[in-house]
Amino acid sequence: MSTKTLSIFIDESGDFGTYEPHAPYYLVALVYHDQSNDISQNLSSFETHLDYHGYGKHALHTGPLVRREADYANERPEVRKRLFSALFNFARKMPLYYDCIQIEKHDCPDEITLTARISRKFGEILDRSKCYFDSFDKIIIYYDNGQTQLTKIITSVFSSHFLSVEYRKVLPVDYRLFQIADMICTLELLAIKAEQRAFSKSELEFFNSIRDFKKNYLKWIRKKQLFP
Repeated sequence: MSTKTLSIFIDESGDFGTYEPHAPYYLVALVYHDQSNDISQNLSSFETHLDYHGYGKHALHTGPLVRREADYANERPEVRKRLFSALFNFARKMPLYYDCIQIEKHDCPDEITLTARISRKFGEILDRSKCYFDSFDKIIIYYDNGQTQLTKIITSVFSSHFLSVEYRKVLPVDYRLFQIADMICTLELLAIKAEQRAFSKSELEFFNSIRDFKKNYLKWIRKKQLFP
């Protein structure tokens, strides 16, 4: 009998520094993929699209893509939107689920409090979805070890809940599902900003309006939540 394995790709938005008004939230996205579900055709189609636009060996980063920053600072708006749409539709059609932890940093006066809040949120997810996780024989965690504090939380919480867990450090360019986790962080952060009607000029230009963002993107990606 084959081993049933769950892949979990984790990425974050924010840092463990003190609260700053321009970055008031800390988010962690967890993207779940049952390895028994073949995604080779999905990947092939996505790679073909990226190759066509000259981004075949490139890790898409959704935030800079939307805001026209970093690698995309000089890219044409229509190309940025096509790249985003390719990643979004890739995620939407994939057999996967996700969770997203959201922490308001103004409630965390120091790193210890923030660490405790994140750990508790992880624990709540694992307890709430225990039946789902217990249906797998093995869990593999993929994270780029970008933040030492989060790496320690991940290993501590998952090791305390499960006997068979592996941890793998990833390079974002090598794992398209990790890039989906990055996109989830961006979309969920935009969802918070949408409720506050606080989109930046570049975000409004990219999505046309908050209403269009909710209707065309947030509504559809939220169908992928493990337990909405």
